[in-house]
Amino acid sequence: MNNALPMSNSRSYQTHLVLPPDTNHHHSIFGGKVLAYIDEMAAITAMKHAKEQVVTASFDSVDFVSPAYVGDILELEAMVTSTGRTSMEVYVRVISRNIKTGEKKLTTESFVTMVAIGEDGKPVVVPAVYPETEDEKRLFETGGARQELRKAKRANAKERRKIQEP
Repeated sequence: MNNALPMSNSRSYQTHLVLPPDTNHHHSIFGGKVLAYIDEMAAITAMKHAKEQVVTASFDSVDFVSPAYVGDILELEAMVTSTGRTSMEVYVRVISRNIKTGEKKLTTESFVTMVAIGEDGKPVVVPAVYPETEDEKRLFETGGARQELRKAKRANAKERRKIQEP
C-alpha cells in the first residue's frame, strides 16, 4: 500500500434541489436526471483520486430505492471503493430530504466504474485505496466480488457481439 490513498481522500458531496422541470407526471424526479447527477459525481470523485481526467466505463448497478419529489433536496455522497490498474469503482449514494418534515431517505445507490486517462487519451495507472471506517471496510471487502461480476458481464457482452456480427 505504498502509494495507496484512504477512501476518504476521494469522498465528494453535492446538493441539488428537485425542481418542476426535473420531474415526471408523478412529480418525482426523472431517473435519467438522477443518473446524470450520479455520473458527474462519480467523475469528480474519480478525478480527485486519480488526479487525472476520467471516462465512464460502466454503470455497474443502479438501485432506485425511493422517489424524490419537487421541493426535496438531494444530497449525493461518493467515494472510490476499489481500484484496478487504471479503473476505479465509485460508490454513489443519493439521499433525499424533505425540507418541511426533515425526513431523510435513501433514494438511489449506484456503483460506477471510471477509467483514468492521460492527455493522449490512453488509460493511466491509478493509486490503490484503503478503508478506514467500518462502512468503508464493508464496501472495500465486497469490491472483489463486484469486480468479478463486471468481468463476467464484459465477457458475456463480448460473446453477444460476436453473434451479432455478420
